This record gives sequence, structure tokens and C-alpha cells, in this order.
Amino acid sequence: MKIFPVIICAVALLFAGCSGEDTENQALQEFPTKVKAIKVLTTNAPLTLSYSGQVVDRDEMIVQSKVSGSIVEKYVKGGQNVVEGQKLFKIDDRQYNSAVLQAQANLAKSQTALAKERVDLQRDEELWQSNAISEQTLTNQRTAVKSQEAEVAANEALLQKAKDDLADTIVYAPMSGRLGIDDVTVGTFSTAGNTPLATIGIVDPVFVQFAVSEQEYLRLSRGEQQASANNSHPPQFTISLTLADGSIYPYKGEFAEYDRTLGKETGTLIIRTIFKNPDSLLVPGMYARVEVAGLKIPNAMLVPERALQQLLGETLVIVAQSDNKSAIRKVTLGEKIGSYYIVKSGLKADDWVIVEGLTNLRDGMPLEVTQVTAKDMGFSFTPDEKIFDVEKNVKSN
Repeated sequence: MKIFPVIICAVALLFAGCSGEDTENQALQEFPTKVKAIKVLTTNAPLTLSYSGQVVDRDEMIVQSKVSGSIVEKYVKGGQNVVEGQKLFKIDDRQYNSAVLQAQANLAKSQTALAKERVDLQRDEELWQSNAISEQTLTNQRTAVKSQEAEVAANEALLQKAKDDLADTIVYAPMSGRLGIDDVTVGTFSTAGNTPLATIGIVDPVFVQFAVSEQEYLRLSRGEQQASANNSHPPQFTISLTLADGSIYPYKGEFAEYDRTLGKETGTLIIRTIFKNPDSLLVPGMYARVEVAGLKIPNAMLVPERALQQLLGETLVIVAQSDNKSAIRKVTLGEKIGSYYIVKSGLKADDWVIVEGLTNLRDGMPLEVTQVTAKDMGFSFTPDEKIFDVEKNVKSN
């Protein structure tokens, strides 16, 4: 927690002022200190969670050939966008052309042999009808026909495989995406199913992943569960990116994937969000700040960061009381939200805390208080949000 401390008096002076009757009389004669005070804000505070995220490929695939051979032609270059089914490489197909011709010849030979065996079978069936041959001779011929039919089927399969191998000498893109620059050059020998020829990754849309703590995961999850239990719509999370140069990415993201377990060493859960990337501005490996907005902390009590002081490890605020005297309060803080901190204890909803004129203030000092609003002071929940009007909010609550 980062709080910019304000120089204040010693501990004894803060809590007790100067001791003795002379000091008390002197304090009564002091002129009121001019200060500005703002009323404690009680509202359903919007909470924005911020994380360091990294762009990753939505899908990535290593392209390999189904047949072995030397690369003789290359239809693309590294870094190029490709579509599914687009030609990438050509493998030397001479041996595969020869294999097709050989398979065709073997099939034709077996088909001719089958035709002969079928003619012989027809003749034997006629002879057997006239008792010119034995039944065993007919049975043997029927077996010869079946054997030759199997030979034809085997050669048909071999011919189909030879044709498939020949077709596989052209390597096509298995999906749409962008090629890496690690693609091979012409002349490289590719071993089937082993040599990486290129890498393709989907670049639109892309994932941006980040790690959340167990507490933050429960907060996100319970936000949805509570809304469901109340028959209301779940929180409409807004997920935005701030890039390394400080620019805001123009597209909003959505939750996509959650890891199934917390990291054993880190105690965090990996979450992936998905972002449109039509201009390919987001590149895998790039870092960006992810901000998740949409959660609200109900009935949160907030004070501006400017009102906070630290002394000896304690957080203090100075309150302008109804009698226009200062009172020091010790507070316990929660999350920081824009210009504010949530106060868990130490203040009441109708307190006015001093945000200007804090220097040298002590407990019980007379004050000349000017009441201000968040708009007057430039306070907001986030730097990008419009200034939140405390008075308007207090009236609406």
C-alpha cells in the first residue's frame, strides 16, 4: 500500500497536544487553522483489478510432411498470413509418381488374372453340372477366384496409398493463421512426421493470459454466483488492455479459459482472456496491463488518499468535528480505488476528513473549515473516469 505521508508533529503533540495549563491557555488563544474537508463517501464502490498479462497464440501448430523427401518448391515466406488449405511446400515427387505407375501396373495384372480365373470358374461350374469334373475341382477353382479377388483388393489399396503419397508431396496449411519465420528452405530433406517445416499460429483473435490470487479468483467467482442467487444479471466485466507504450487497445476482451488448479509454488490461477486482433497489432509474447472492471464493493466507506497520514506504522486521518475542532482518528484500510482507500474501521459515515491544511495540525485545534467535494479536489475512482461528485452521491444514497 502506497501512502504519501504528510509531515506531522511528534506523537505526544498529536495525541495530547502540549501539556500543562500554560499550553492549554495558549491553544485557546490560537487562531483557527484554515482547512478543507470532505465528507466520508459511502457507496457501492467500483473495483478495478489490474494484472500484468502476456499475449499468447490462441492455437499453434507445427507443420510436418506426411511423406519423406527433399523440399523442391516453396510457395510462401516466413511471417506470411495463410489460410487453411493454402499450398506451403512441394516435396520431390518423382519416386511417388513411379510408385503410382507401379501400383497401377500391378493392379491391372491382378485384374487380368482375376478375369481369367472367373472364366475358368464359369466353365468348371458347367462341367460339374454335367458330371464331367469332380466337386473338388470346382471347389479349388472357386478358391482360386477368391484368392485372386483378394489380390486385386490389395493392389487397389496399394494404388490408393501411392496416390495419397503423391498428393501428400504438396504440403498444405492445416489452418488459417500466421507463419513463423522458422520455416525451412528449399533443399531441406523432410522426414515424414518428424521434420518441422513451419509453425502456424492463429493471430485473430488472440489470448492474453495473467495470474490472479486465490482471493481475487474467489471475488470474481462469487460476484457471478451472488448475482445468480439474486436472480439478477451477472457482473458485466469490462476487460481492457494497456500496451507497453501506454496506449489503450481499442478492443475489449472476454474471459475465455481458466486453469484447473492453482500453481503449487505461486498460489495463483492462470486465466486467459480473448481479444480481437484484426490488425495483428497484438503479437504473441507481447506484455500488456490487463484491467478487469465490473465488480462493486457494497456500502464501502471511502476516504481520499490525500487525507491519510502515517505515523509509527499506523494510518491516521484528522477529522473536522461539529465543534470545528480537529480530532485524530486511527483507521484500518482496505483496497485502493482510484483516488480513494476503503476504510474498514475508524470512521463514521457522517465524518468530515481534512484533505488540505494538514501540516502542523494537532488534536483539538480550532479550525476554519471549508467543505469541498470530490469534483472540487479532482478525486475520482479511476484516472480515466469522470470526477465523482460526492455530494450528489451522498444525496442519492
